[in-house]
Amino acid sequence: MPLDARTDNVLPRTAMKAEMLDAETELKLAYAWRDDRCERSLHRLINAYMRLAISQAAKFKRYGVPMNDLIQEAGLGLMKAAEKFDPDRGVRFSTYAVWWIKASVQEHVMRNWSMVRTGSTSPQKSLFFNMRRIQARLERDANNADQTLDKHQLQQLIAQDLGVPLHDVEMMDGRLSGSDFSLNATQSTEDEGREWIDTLEDSSDQAADTVEFEHDQEALRAWLVQAMGALNDREKYIVRERKLIEVPRTLESLGVELELSKERIRQIEAAAFKKMRASLETEAPEAQAFFH
Repeated sequence: MPLDARTDNVLPRTAMKAEMLDAETELKLAYAWRDDRCERSLHRLINAYMRLAISQAAKFKRYGVPMNDLIQEAGLGLMKAAEKFDPDRGVRFSTYAVWWIKASVQEHVMRNWSMVRTGSTSPQKSLFFNMRRIQARLERDANNADQTLDKHQLQQLIAQDLGVPLHDVEMMDGRLSGSDFSLNATQSTEDEGREWIDTLEDSSDQAADTVEFEHDQEALRAWLVQAMGALNDREKYIVRERKLIEVPRTLESLGVELELSKERIRQIEAAAFKKMRASLETEAPEAQAFFH
C-alpha cells in the first residue's frame, strides 16, 4: 500500500479492509522480516496495522495539520517500528508500534506548527501536547473551589504538574497563544492598508546618511591635502608610507630605505604630525575634531 497515494479516502478505506493478525501470525511475519528480510512479510505486517496508524493520526487533527500529512507520518512511524521491532522480547507488535507512530506524528506537528522551531526535547513535547489540557483542568478545579488564578500562578501549577521548568512553560505559552502571519498582510481590512513589513526599520543606508558621509569624506580629503602641504618631501613620504597605504611600512624598513635609524624615522614622523596639526589649527580649525 503506497504511502504517497491519495490518502483522504482511499487509504483509510483500504486499511479498514486489511486482515486482522493473530499473535502467532504476527510473530511469524516479524521473524521473517527480521531474519530473512522478506518484503512480503513486511508489507503484510504494515498493511495489517495501518488502521492503527490512521487511528493514532486522527487524534492530532485539532492541531491544524492536514489529515493526509498526519497519515503519511503515521505510516512512516509504523515502518520505523517494523524495522526496529524485536520479536524475541515477547511484546505484541501493535503495542510497540504505537510509540513510534505517535512519536513520528508529534514530531511532524511540532515541526509544522510554526516557522520558529517549537522544540523537540521530552519536556517541550510534553508541554506542547498537554499544556492546554492541564490548564483547562486547573482552571476548572479553581472555579469549583471559588478560586481565581492569575496567569503566573497558572503557569507555576502547570510546571509543577508536568515537572518542567517554569521558563519552559512561559515560552510554550507564548508559542501556543498565536500563529505565524505574513509580513505582507495588511494592518487593516482597508484596500490601502499598510503592510506589516512597512513598519520594519530599513537597515540599509538612508539617502541623508549617504550624502552626509560623502560630504565628510570630501572635507577630510581636502583637509589632509592641505595639512600635507606643510611638509617637505621626506616628511610627506614617511607619513604616506606609515599611515596612508593599505599595509603600513615599519619604522625599521623605512630606516633601511632612507639610510636612517629607526628612532630618527620616528622623530621625523612625530615632527610631521606636529606640522600638520599646526597647519590645520591655522587654516581649518573645524578639522581638529576629526584629527584629534
